Amino acid sequence: MGSTITEKILRDHCDEKNVSAGDFVLANVDKCLANDITAPISIEVFESIIEGMDRSVFDTDKIVLTPDHFAPNKDVASAEQCKILREFAWKYKIRNYFEQGRVGIEHCLVPEQGLALPGEVFIGADSHTCTYGALGAFSTGVGSTDLGVAMALGQCWFKIPESIKFVYSGKLNDFVSGKDLILYTIGQVGVDGATYKAIEFTGGIIDNLSMAGRFTMCNMAIEAGGKNGIIAPDKVTNAFLKSKGDFSYKEYKSDKDADYSNVIEFDCDELEPQVALPHLPENAKPISEVDGMKVEIDQSVIGSCTNGRLEDLRIAAKILKNRKVNPNVRCIVIPGTPIIYLDALKEGLIQTFLEAGAIVSTPTCGPCLGGFMGILAAGERAISTTNRNFVGRMGHVESEVYLASPALAAASAVKGYITSPEYL
Repeated sequence: MGSTITEKILRDHCDEKNVSAGDFVLANVDKCLANDITAPISIEVFESIIEGMDRSVFDTDKIVLTPDHFAPNKDVASAEQCKILREFAWKYKIRNYFEQGRVGIEHCLVPEQGLALPGEVFIGADSHTCTYGALGAFSTGVGSTDLGVAMALGQCWFKIPESIKFVYSGKLNDFVSGKDLILYTIGQVGVDGATYKAIEFTGGIIDNLSMAGRFTMCNMAIEAGGKNGIIAPDKVTNAFLKSKGDFSYKEYKSDKDADYSNVIEFDCDELEPQVALPHLPENAKPISEVDGMKVEIDQSVIGSCTNGRLEDLRIAAKILKNRKVNPNVRCIVIPGTPIIYLDALKEGLIQTFLEAGAIVSTPTCGPCLGGFMGILAAGERAISTTNRNFVGRMGHVESEVYLASPALAAASAVKGYITSPEYL
């Protein structure tokens, strides 16, 4: 019996070479990531481990710190959180600490900087660290305590997950993107349908999907309960990495006779753009059904670690060009990183957003987690390109969040209710 890509990566990162799905392993970690919410706890754990010892972090080049959730600091408490990161980075000479002004939303920033590579074991004290599976890495979120230990020892315990193979075939229709694919998938399997499973995305649709679309899909693997999402590296992956620098890495692929707990196939020929209704990502419905409901919105958010990349902004700007945001809607656009912001500026996308009547924010997680830069009041509704729509996720517990792609978020901002560009 062969092995999956996830089994192979974890096996090569531990001492025991006969392990497979279901076994527990102490794996060597290639990268550790934390942000302004999760890092302070990890730092406290790290300091308790090395107390009384003359030692530093396991590798100053392999720790990434991103003050991105409440950046720029929204209040004294968030300023104190960021200060902890800053002083820790200075003390231990952490190379990949990104100060505000250079920091972006972590899961947009890390791939952009070439900090995640195929074949790596990448852990982060943020559940959407599974994003980097799009590059062929075993990438997953861990608790702040586990991350603190890993910063000291360079290792982390895992139970090697069983894998579910998703096969996407057919041809995508207009305005159907990676966001629609993953929302549809979660709608089919549920938010717990892949609990502690490796979700392996395959098929002709995936082969032809852009890196932005792949990042979006792997980012939301956790929304189906997955331990990690992963796509085997190919020419699209290699072209993306070549554009970021000169890297050496090992590519892994699943064997043809690999053992999967389940194989699920989707024919995407008739797939429509999707909208996840409150209050779970699994409440996905086709836009033809939601458009008929005429769900009025107060806010449209375009950005986040799920859909804040340049490709996403281009799609939104194309729809908003020569149009106006509905006077009853606040449209907030958040580029994922300063580089994405600058590229969008050079391409005229920022001008398009502003002329349409949208707000353009500095890169920040902000409204996605109900932090700031777009909090909802009681009774308000938002369509958002973010990844979660739990009760109170973006503000008041009596507000509602509808998840969708940048295309739908832009079109809805114009109409004032949830719709598709094809209905404009």
